[in-house]
Amino acid sequence: MMSGMTQVDVIPRSPVGKTRLFFQRHWQRGSAGQPTPDWVLRFCYGMWLAAFAFKLVGSSWDMSWHFKWLRDDLAPPHLINTVGTVIIIVLVVIHSYTGLGCDKPSLRLMQTGLVVFLVAAPLDVINHRVNGLDLTAWSPSHMMLYLGTGIMQAGVLLGWIRLSPPGRFRTGVLLALWAFFLENTFFPNGQQEYGILGLRAWERGAPEAEPSLLSFAANQIGHPVDRTAILHFTMPIPEWVYPLWGIAVTALILALARHTLKFRWAALSVAGAYVAYRCVMWPLLLGLGFPVSTVPFYLLAVGLAVDLAVTIGAGHRIATAGIGALLAAAFGYGALWLQSQLRPWFLGDAHTESAPPVAYWTVAVALVGVFALWAAASPATRWWTARKAA
Repeated sequence: MMSGMTQVDVIPRSPVGKTRLFFQRHWQRGSAGQPTPDWVLRFCYGMWLAAFAFKLVGSSWDMSWHFKWLRDDLAPPHLINTVGTVIIIVLVVIHSYTGLGCDKPSLRLMQTGLVVFLVAAPLDVINHRVNGLDLTAWSPSHMMLYLGTGIMQAGVLLGWIRLSPPGRFRTGVLLALWAFFLENTFFPNGQQEYGILGLRAWERGAPEAEPSLLSFAANQIGHPVDRTAILHFTMPIPEWVYPLWGIAVTALILALARHTLKFRWAALSVAGAYVAYRCVMWPLLLGLGFPVSTVPFYLLAVGLAVDLAVTIGAGHRIATAGIGALLAAAFGYGALWLQSQLRPWFLGDAHTESAPPVAYWTVAVALVGVFALWAAASPATRWWTARKAA
């Protein structure tokens, strides 16, 4: 029997019915960490997944939109993303007021992330008003949006890990949350993934962006619409950023996911879920007439590397970190190089890349960085756990 329930309780199946029942029985002031009925916990975190799904679809379309049209505050991708944000605001208010479905650390992360995001949103609008078109996904206001979302997601992950009962449902939700976290962190790399195809499209005389967007971007740097202006618009990020963020940072995220999910191919499953989503969005965007990106298939190799490292390391922290860094670098850069040699014939042009340009000398940086941070993760986790227990 579920905690806090009686034998005569019947839980509605519809979200509307569950919402009504929740407010009838549980809308009262409480402190974080109090016992939460199982159905409330599942319903609440199911709504978190729905909110992140709205933001995922909205942000994916938004990236493509900005490689085709001039920015518009009320563009459909922004509206879809806003639906997810509104759901998140409601959820954080509910957690904060009732104290259900969270403990103090997870609630603080949710609240902090929401505040950062809500501060960043108007700053981003002001930035566009003052500076015009924002040419990169790596701008300060955009990074604040990713940071706020990531902190919120960390709070949701922590709450679910600490409060959910064992079982397949727990594992499924946790896997989905890690896939959302990976997508949010990886998202700025889309600048290069869309940008390289946008650049090649312009070079072959079939630009994906509307003339007004190209003219606006060129005017910002005082250029005619030439290759220099298009390069500044599509590929403004140094070539060393893409592999370090895509391989080294992804490996660390997947290592954390593997640690919490604990099943054998957990890292590969999280990477696979994200890559599968990108594969679904690709034909949808193409069918709607929007620009498409290269798809980071090499992330599957990074996930495989993390799972193999944990298995081979057999619980030895330094050995696992060393093997993980070596395999992530070898598999990740190797798979990225292999992907770059392929040509997407289905786009009808043999000269269209399937991966952005990459500075391969960064493999040494990735190797050292992943090892150092992975090796330091366990002591940091133990310190955090002891601090909270005290």
